[in-house]
Amino acid sequence: MRVFSLNLIILLAAILPVHAADVFLEPNVFLAEVFEGDVPSPSFLWLKGDVKETAKEILGRNMGGLRQRYWQADGRTVWIVEEIGKTRPITTGISVKDGAVERVQILIYRESHGWEVRYPFFTDQFQGMTLDAERETSSRVDGISGATLSVRAIVKLVRLSLAFDQLARDGS
Repeated sequence: MRVFSLNLIILLAAILPVHAADVFLEPNVFLAEVFEGDVPSPSFLWLKGDVKETAKEILGRNMGGLRQRYWQADGRTVWIVEEIGKTRPITTGISVKDGAVERVQILIYRESHGWEVRYPFFTDQFQGMTLDAERETSSRVDGISGATLSVRAIVKLVRLSLAFDQLARDGS
C-alpha cells in the first residue's frame, strides 16, 4: 500500500502543473498604504438581493460567499477581491474614492501566464474610472498581448468594486 501511495504522489507531482503564488503586496500592507496607517475596521456588504444580482451580472457567475468585506473612511472604500484569470484566482486590491477608481494593485498572482497585469503601465490606466449606466467602465482599457484572460479578470474586478462602492454608499 505504501508503494502504491508513493507512486501515486510521484505521478501526480509529475503531471500536475505547479505554480506558486507570487505575493506582490500583502493585503494588510495595501490597506495600510491606502489609509496611511490608520486602517478602519472592516465593514461587510451582504451578497443578497440586488448586490448578488449585480455581482452575477458583472462576473458572469454567482459570487461565492455570503458577504464581501471592505474598508471605508473619508469618502473612500477599499475592496480586496478575487477573480479567476485562466485557472487560478488573482487577488486584487482596489481603492475607490468618491465613486472613481483611485488605485488598483495586484496583490497575489497565481497564474503561470499574464503576470504583466501587475505592472503600473497596466494598473494605472484605471485611475479615475467610474461606471456608466450599463455598469461598464467609463473609458476603454488597453489589453496586454498574451494576458487576455488576466486583463478581463482585472476589468471585472474593477467594475465589481465600483458597483459595490455605489451599493455601499447607498446603504445596501
